[in-house]
Parts: sequence; C-alpha cells; structure tokens
Amino acid sequence: MKAIKKTFDSGLRLITIPMPDTPSVTTTVWAGVGSSKENRSKAGIAHFFEHIVFKGSQKFPSAKALSEAIDSFGGEQNAFTGKELTGFYVKAPVSRFKDGFEVVTDMVFNPLIPSDDIEKEKGVIKSEIDMYADTPTRHVYDIFGEEVFKNSPLEHQVIGTKKTVDSITRQDFIDYQKKFYVPENIVITIAGGVSVADAEAAISDIRSSLLRGADSHRPAIRSAADARKPLKLSPQVRVESRKTDQAHLIVGYRGFGFVDNKLRWAEDLLRAILGGGMSSRIFTEVREKRGLAYAVKTGNHNYTHDGSFQTYVGTTPKKAPDAVKLVLEEYAKLTDIATAKISEAEFKKAKEYLKGHLNLALEDTSEVGEIHGIEEVLAGEMMTPSMMIKGVDSVTLEQIAEVARHHFQKDRLALAVIGPFESEEKFKKLL
Repeated sequence: MKAIKKTFDSGLRLITIPMPDTPSVTTTVWAGVGSSKENRSKAGIAHFFEHIVFKGSQKFPSAKALSEAIDSFGGEQNAFTGKELTGFYVKAPVSRFKDGFEVVTDMVFNPLIPSDDIEKEKGVIKSEIDMYADTPTRHVYDIFGEEVFKNSPLEHQVIGTKKTVDSITRQDFIDYQKKFYVPENIVITIAGGVSVADAEAAISDIRSSLLRGADSHRPAIRSAADARKPLKLSPQVRVESRKTDQAHLIVGYRGFGFVDNKLRWAEDLLRAILGGGMSSRIFTEVREKRGLAYAVKTGNHNYTHDGSFQTYVGTTPKKAPDAVKLVLEEYAKLTDIATAKISEAEFKKAKEYLKGHLNLALEDTSEVGEIHGIEEVLAGEMMTPSMMIKGVDSVTLEQIAEVARHHFQKDRLALAVIGPFESEEKFKKLL
C-alpha cells in the first residue's frame, strides 16, 4: 500500500491511497480546525458547523437531497469534530466514486447554511449536550480533558454549552468557513479501489471553487510554547457527585503531541503494556486478580503539541479509591526498567498487539483514510502504516521507561470521577 501526496498551488493537499481490488472507496475532507481554535463566546461552532453542512449544498439543496444522493448508491456518510480537526466522509462502491466525491466536497465547500435549519439544529445539539452529560462513560472523558489540559486551548469540551450554541448565527458560520475552510487548511484523503489519476481527475472538478483564492492562508499551527502554559504544581482532581450505583473514573497524565514527540511509538507500547488488552497489566491486576472493576481501559490521545495518557475504570463507589491506587502503582512501576520487569515475551506481545490492530484497520478504506489524514493535519506530514510498524519495532525498553518518567509526574496528573461522592478529599489524599 503506497500513499501518494500532492500539494496544489493553492495549498490544498490530496493524499491518494490506492487499494487495488478493494470494492469500496472513502473520500474524506479534513479541515485543520476544532474546538481549540474557537472564540469562547462561540464555543461549539466547529461541531455545529459539522452538523449544518448536512442541511444542504448548492448541488444538493436540502438534507433530504443529500441523503437521497448517498442512498442512491448504497453509500455511507458521517462526520466528526475533535479539538484540532474536523472530518467529513463518504464511503461508496468504486463504481460510484465520483458520485460520493461530489456529495462530500459540495456539502463541505458549498453549504447553503439555511437560517431555519440553524434554529432547528440548536435544539438537536442542546439535546446532544444533555445526552452526553447523562452518559457517565462519555462525560467522564470530557471532565478529565478539562482537568488534564488546564491552561491550554485543549481544555474546552468540543460540543460547547447551551448558551454558546444558542448565540451562534448564520453570519458566524459564514465568517468561520471563510477563515478556516481555506485550501491551505484542507486535506482530502481518497482511499480504496481508485488510481491516483482518478483521484486527481476528481479534484480538477472542484478547482474553480476551492483551489482559487491566493489571498487565503492556512491558520498557523500553534507553537509548543503557546500550547504548554505552565502546569500547576499539584494534581488536578474533579469529582461530579451523582446518586448512582456506579463510579466512573479516569486517572492519567499530560502527555506528548505529534510535532515534538520523538518517543510516540514508545508511548503507544507503554499504553499497550499497561492496558491495551485483556491480558495487559492494569486489566489483569484491577479486574482479574482483584475484582475491583468491570471495565478497564488505558488509552493515549495525541494532538499537535500536547496529549494525554489515561486509564478509565468503571467500578462500584466503594472500590473506586482502591482502583485509583492500584492504577497509580502500575504506572509507577514502569518508570524504571528494574521495577518494570518487562519480559522479552511481554515486550514482543505488546509490539504484535499494536501491529496487529494496525493491520486489521488497513482492511477498511475509511480507517486507511483516517490514518493518513490525521497525521497530515495534526503533524503536518504524511505517516504511512509501514513507517508506523518500523517505529514500533524500533522501540527499546529504556525508551518506554523514559516516556513513563516524563509522563508520570504529579504536576501532570489529573483525576476525574463521577459517582455518589460528597467531596474530593478522599481522592486528593490518594494523589
């Protein structure tokens, strides 16, 4: 699998990943903007814009027309908004590639932004805000993000608030699109059973509307100094008290970003060893040996200059403190090769775990587009699956310990808890 990148004079980047004999093709339009670049008075506009483009475009002048166009060839469409990027995709049979490409590019670059639909969609999004708040397994990640990324543009929730969503107008959307949906801030990935020639031919059809505009410019990538304002010299603890029979918690640390992280593969392996699967250390210790939780998962999230490393635990209120304590103990062991005691077999298993998951993802054209698109948008350069595999294979045990020593420090620590707890004191004492 070989990816081909082309940058047009306007700055628009096209990445084509031909996958011969694959019956589908996924076209994804990526914009390098998310909640971290919002004016706080308009928080949630990135996510709201993702919604509103599905309400109609120049060629497909209503939500019904857009959905009927997709249904006419049995395609799939969706979108997602993050803290630093927004993506829109259409997955289609290879024979209908051009149709799928036309739909996704027209709705993103030529949205009608109907005023009536804006007001209707505000109600939808406010219901979505309530739904997330009422879903502890989701909401705990939001409040963890606010704590671990304190003093950073990443600390704010992507969806915004009811007040800020209510304040957004049609003109706000028009201004937002003009500022961020410009050629130099756009990446298009096309993955599947099409050739580079087919992909570039499709791009030529939208040049008149997207590739013009020499005065447009890509919003500057934040510097590491901007992203990393001084961290507080104490752990961040947040408890949301709710009368529930469960406790949901995330304990973790401020991590690495894509741009200035030379140890990203070691961080991935650290995550795999600690909590990447059902045979991982934290899963085994917390659930299998001690019975402290029914759900345990460790993950890491990377942005341009910042990131997080965290473990989610779903447990009973009584067992929550012991679960936090045990997770922290497992973290601490990895800061030194001697205490980590990573055997050759465990080290090899972690590497195969990561490579295996990557290879499984390569079976899906939408996943392939995502792998290449996210790297290009956030890191500013294309990272291929073969480069990722080489990176994983190159990791040493000392590099894993180096990442653990960098991450697992008190001034980087954050804990978010949702459950029937009256105060934060018992958790603060644990940290």
